[in-house]
Amino acid sequence: MDNLLPRGDPRVENWPLMNSPMPVLLILSLYWAFVFWLGPKIMKNQSSGFHLRPLMVIYNVVMVAFSFWLVYEFAVSGWLSGYTFGCQLVDRSTRPKAMRMANVCWLYFITKLIELFDTVLFILRKKFELVSFLHVFHHSMMPISWWFGVKYVPGGIGTFHAFLNSIIHFFMYTYYGLAAAGPRFQRYLWWKKYMTTAQIVQFIIVIFHSVYTLSLRDCDYPKLFNYWILSSALIFLFLFAKFYSKTYKKPIHSTSQDTLESKYNHKIHSLKSD
Repeated sequence: MDNLLPRGDPRVENWPLMNSPMPVLLILSLYWAFVFWLGPKIMKNQSSGFHLRPLMVIYNVVMVAFSFWLVYEFAVSGWLSGYTFGCQLVDRSTRPKAMRMANVCWLYFITKLIELFDTVLFILRKKFELVSFLHVFHHSMMPISWWFGVKYVPGGIGTFHAFLNSIIHFFMYTYYGLAAAGPRFQRYLWWKKYMTTAQIVQFIIVIFHSVYTLSLRDCDYPKLFNYWILSSALIFLFLFAKFYSKTYKKPIHSTSQDTLESKYNHKIHSLKSD
């Protein structure tokens, strides 16, 4: 197992939430309890969802800022300042640049916990149709995956997909922020379809990168993490492609189906808009 799972990185051992995965599992357990039981129970007798537009705007502005900072930090600590597309190992030293990469990995992990709030807002706004399997699966998988990433490999190959994902999230939360700001910004939201396309392209790039780095001989980056990234990207590619097909591909043979699809798209485009 030594060539698959290294010892925990001593630099992060005493960082918040990094001593054990149990706090993260507890947070996820509370998240699932709210999503599948408490949230629906609270909203059951509500005629409509809570009006959370000011909170939505603030939340999305914060997430845009977080995403921008993550992109910048991943870039200057590695991906635009010395990292290569090939066998990029984790620098486990305490040099400033290595510590900067470890720090941004931890911050990325923290944002995955913050993003659980996305689902909470859906439920409080009574947007149950948006709490899909894809949404809950993605939001559940990322925090625990990245706990192990920060614990064992805070840097190197495994940060490539986080760098790409942070770029995507910068634009995604920008879109959500504009949508939450009200109807006067609707004309600026024509590009939502391309956000899903960008996410799909992101997964294709990550799959290619993982396959390529796994094919390299004598690369000492732990293969277990690379296989995990590859399998996760394949699963997400399938789920996002299915979502794209269901949401944007309209059948041309049925007027009634077109009407239903239009209504469905209207619901999707109401994402974080009130």
